Amino acid sequence: MAQATVRRITGKQFIGIDSTNHSVVLSTPDEGVGVKPSEMMLVALASCTAVDVVEILEKKKVDLQFLEIKATAEQDQDPPWTFRKIHLLYRLSGKGMTPKAAAQAIELSESKYCSVASTLRGVAEITTSFEIIPLSSE
Repeated sequence: MAQATVRRITGKQFIGIDSTNHSVVLSTPDEGVGVKPSEMMLVALASCTAVDVVEILEKKKVDLQFLEIKATAEQDQDPPWTFRKIHLLYRLSGKGMTPKAAAQAIELSESKYCSVASTLRGVAEITTSFEIIPLSSE
């Protein structure tokens, strides 16, 4: 079973601790010391799919040398400010990287493996795009 603990540090500053005892600091923007809780959901989505994409590309024998995922989102104007649209831009580079390999890895992650995407999908529309960054010829 998955689990997490959130403990108040002070004011509106918190520490989130996962089941493996790793932690992250969270806060409101006015506290300015941690990740905004709502944006932590975007970090969770991007990092969940990142793990999948790395594993899938490894199985495809792609020597992945760079991966960055930028998440942008649109929220409702009124409380509770629900995320309605989330876009993930994947930037990838590596030996053997092809548009087909990148597209397949992203699709498999989103449709089959990423638990965060699966959870959010009923509420928010998740779209993706990718860019393959050429390897530097050093």
